[in-house]
Amino acid sequence: MLVDGSINRLLQDLNEAKAKENNIKLKPYDTQNIIPLLKSENPMLGQVYSKVLQMVNYTLWSNLKGLSASKKRGRGRTIGHIRFKGYGWYNTQNYNQSGFKLDQDHSILRLSKIGAIRIKLYRKMEGCIKAIIIKRDGKRWFAIVQADQAPRPLPKTEEAIGLDVGLNSFVVDSDSNSIENPRFAEQSSKKLAKLQRKLARAQKGSNNRRKIKDKVARLHKTINCRRDNFLHKLSRTYVNAFDIICVEDLDVKGLKENDNNHGMHRSIHDASWSKFIFMLSYKAQSAGRKLIKVDPRNTTQKCSACGSIVKKDLSIRVHECPYCGFSCDRDYNASRNILFSGLEQPVAPIESNPLHHISVMQVLAMKWEAAPFRTR
Repeated sequence: MLVDGSINRLLQDLNEAKAKENNIKLKPYDTQNIIPLLKSENPMLGQVYSKVLQMVNYTLWSNLKGLSASKKRGRGRTIGHIRFKGYGWYNTQNYNQSGFKLDQDHSILRLSKIGAIRIKLYRKMEGCIKAIIIKRDGKRWFAIVQADQAPRPLPKTEEAIGLDVGLNSFVVDSDSNSIENPRFAEQSSKKLAKLQRKLARAQKGSNNRRKIKDKVARLHKTINCRRDNFLHKLSRTYVNAFDIICVEDLDVKGLKENDNNHGMHRSIHDASWSKFIFMLSYKAQSAGRKLIKVDPRNTTQKCSACGSIVKKDLSIRVHECPYCGFSCDRDYNASRNILFSGLEQPVAPIESNPLHHISVMQVLAMKWEAAPFRTR
């Protein structure tokens, strides 16, 4: 609640300074200098560590910078503005660089202005801890530890692969593996819709509404955890097995904005392609691997055997080249083109291989250091 009020006050001062009658442009250090004034106006802010309040100011300016970049890109849509935070909307406290001490031997986290907290430590933290973010998720609290760690290069495999992400299959790779799309949010959509209808009917401020709200939050958490588990294991599999990983440089946000199909929007959001590529990126960097993003243009239309352009609608799921006679799954053809573009190699003749379908349960059953998919 204290942090909600602080960010609202800083935003209010920014808006008032920017108003036509004032026309004053404040800088980040100007709003940071307002924080001592806020403490004098509200002595309860003295209960919040000073660095946490400074990070609130940093977050506000980061959001403004991102909003400004979105307005410059435009995309023919109306860009709104940053809204004031209602009660309970701000769920994090960022202890950046100082104000914390983690005792891993005794599983105790000490935070300035809060004190010692007994925690459940899932694994030993390694490296130099730079920051700890305290996050509230429903009724549960989490400590997110940010640490600098030295890279751990994996042994060379001399292997490269191209990945084509999609909705029919989550990934089809150039080794002819097809990974089933898990659709975790879709699986829980009926249960979520039922809870949201109950929440809409519940009286505001009642205990019943709070209970239903907690159930909705827990269900969202379950969906996110299942999705993250799947993405972590799949990305780890590819990073362990290949020195070079080639993917499309997708504008996922643009795909959703340029399509009025709301069902498609939900499916793209549920698939989380951006998160998967992000996981590949940082894991590849840590393992000494190379992630190459290629231009997505014509990766589906080009024949991976002869290089000819073969136009086809989205509904056509088989690539059949009238020039060289090559025929294969549409997404497999795209994954080969992604690989060739990433390696900047000419297309090579190939015999058609049947796709090896891998289910979601096969991925979820794997260990973190899973063996690579191999069909030949």
